[in-house]
Amino acid sequence: MECLNNDISLSSGINAEYGVISIGKTDSCQSPPEIIPENEEMEAPLLACISAYLGMTLFFLFGRFRDWLRSWGWDTTMEAVEYGNSGFVPLYNTFEALYRRYVYQRIRHLFCHPVAGVPGAEVEIWDRKFQAYNEHEKVMPTKRKYLNIGSYNYLGFAENNGSCAKQTIQEIRFGAGTASASSRSELGTHAIHNELESLMAQFVGKQDAIVFGMGFATNSLNIPSFVDEGCLLISDELNHASLIKGAKLSGAKVKVFKHNDVKDLERILKKSVIEGQPRTRRKWKKILIVVEGIYSMEGTICKLPEIVALKKKYKAYLYLDEAHTIGAVGPTGRGVCDHYGVDPADVDILMATFSKSFGAVGGYIAADKDVISHLRSQSHANIYATSMSPPVCRQTMAATEAIMEREGVRRINQLADNTRYFRAELKKRGYVIYGDNASPVVPMLLFSIAKICAFAKAAMEKGLASVIVGFPGTPILGARVRFCMSASHTRQHLDRVLEILEELEPSIGMKLSTKRAS
Repeated sequence: MECLNNDISLSSGINAEYGVISIGKTDSCQSPPEIIPENEEMEAPLLACISAYLGMTLFFLFGRFRDWLRSWGWDTTMEAVEYGNSGFVPLYNTFEALYRRYVYQRIRHLFCHPVAGVPGAEVEIWDRKFQAYNEHEKVMPTKRKYLNIGSYNYLGFAENNGSCAKQTIQEIRFGAGTASASSRSELGTHAIHNELESLMAQFVGKQDAIVFGMGFATNSLNIPSFVDEGCLLISDELNHASLIKGAKLSGAKVKVFKHNDVKDLERILKKSVIEGQPRTRRKWKKILIVVEGIYSMEGTICKLPEIVALKKKYKAYLYLDEAHTIGAVGPTGRGVCDHYGVDPADVDILMATFSKSFGAVGGYIAADKDVISHLRSQSHANIYATSMSPPVCRQTMAATEAIMEREGVRRINQLADNTRYFRAELKKRGYVIYGDNASPVVPMLLFSIAKICAFAKAAMEKGLASVIVGFPGTPILGARVRFCMSASHTRQHLDRVLEILEELEPSIGMKLSTKRAS
């Protein structure tokens, strides 16, 4: 494989206990480091399965029984009933809203916390008061400080001081102001947009790039510009909602392969190439494989080298979403290509967002010049959406430039150190964690909705702000706590998180792993 460039790059050294990344110089053309065996995903314990399914069964029965009481006027609680539109068809299906009414509504106080400051290693959150079974919420004038283990602030650039913040403030005061009030194709393109696009293309190793004001729209509104009717889009089953929405909007035939399973991907590719389009059996106009760098609910890194080999073998195109890998993965922070030593030229379309590692908002697509020129004239996100705010562009540029310099090197290595240390400690203590060792997204499986709710409530009382995810965001048995590592975390922060987990373990029962690291 040809080397992307001949510059001196950073090597990754692995500590015997925690795999700490160290700084050192090496030839960037050297072979990638040996892949360390990752955590094996385990099935839910039998007791957890019984508890989860029994709880869902009871919830369904009691929920339907209460709906029946309400239909006869014996239950007068109105917080879950649509009213005030007599004679109109209901806006939503009451049966489909069953879960929201009797599960989410009762635990809504554990979600959507109003943040009162910068989401750094610590974060301030406004207190809230709920009434009428959490139907009514009132934000109180008081706030508390929590240890933040849930934000996507991978490199710690989401801050209100330092070089990035100063440059952003200068852009507001002496630059292009706060907004363009127009789309890129009309009067919304400033010099700073072109500068940012050139910088991102240089950073990821592509000929050109185009930026957008919203990460979700970068996927959902641009995928239809690449494929349409008569094309085949092959998607990982755990792809983000923005990728799924883009696939649906495109009009292309969509096929789904098992998560990160290259054998299943090849099976679909081979069958699709042989059989062609349904009914007519004509060959596909084009085949596009869509994957993510890191899957944010699983913490797994895509098997990019194998996927690249398959796309070359079957003459398909590859669309790679690096929202959670750019800046956060790889010795120089250049994402999953950097992590595996894959030439970016082998990936047709590189996409990422600025809302994680860059402490900003928006997204970009990087590819060959012809591809980007096509997007400039065909993308709905470029033609109709308001362009990216100039101060946000400046924040993104400042963060990118920092990543390419020594300060970025320090943050990248700090993030890698924190990730390996925290994963190793969780595994050693008997918690069930998913994902790859290099992934800063660390899901801890609890399997039960009741357990994640108990954990979130108790953790907040201990001063820990985290993210919990359950059905329908995951399978019924996939309830989990999702930790996100950051370069802003110190070893003391992570040790405090581990202490809190140990304090909560006796009452919740979170150590469900049948294998513990020695």
